[in-house]
Amino acid sequence: MNPDPIQSYFPNLSPHQVELFEQLGALYQDWNSKINVISRKDMDHFYVHHVLHSLGIAKVIQFTPGTKVLDIGTGGGFPGIPLAILFPEAHFHLVDSIGKKIIVVKDVVKKLGLKNVEAQQARAESLNRTYHFIVSRAVTQMEKFYPWVQRKFRKEDVHKDFANGVFYLKGGEVDEELEALDLNYVPYFLEDYFKEPFFETKKVIYLPYEGKR
Repeated sequence: MNPDPIQSYFPNLSPHQVELFEQLGALYQDWNSKINVISRKDMDHFYVHHVLHSLGIAKVIQFTPGTKVLDIGTGGGFPGIPLAILFPEAHFHLVDSIGKKIIVVKDVVKKLGLKNVEAQQARAESLNRTYHFIVSRAVTQMEKFYPWVQRKFRKEDVHKDFANGVFYLKGGEVDEELEALDLNYVPYFLEDYFKEPFFETKKVIYLPYEGKR
């Protein structure tokens, strides 16, 4: 596992951020030896398939200080933990319905000393808080996902270039799925930002919150 791609694509990382990203590999390798957080074959590509993929969102938007971000179906902490390292002044709420995955997330967060992350075992539809942005890594079909989140957005926008909304990491074709919901969306193609073949079919889908329009 080689963390070098992170620094090559994000050259302005502080020494502390570089150190945190370097620690991620060993922490997840240790946890993966106990429970299957990440598929065994994927651990060899940990930094590209999981960390860099998560940071694809950061090639589209830079979360400003004070931004509240919800990561739904975070699994072992993706995309939330890499984004929290990159944006230490934004607050990230990571939720997953599977308890053992949240145990992993809490341990990684504690060992990294991340003060801007809260992890919780919960179903998205049960949450009562509101957020500026919601992120996720293709946890389900959009027709199921969007009803979970459509009432969880704050009304005041905090970013000058993006209205509050969803940033959804997705592979393959999405047009038919999203057009069926009659939602406005903008796709960002990760192969425009990253050269690795893994990203040829990967996208960040931005769905602006429509509630105030």
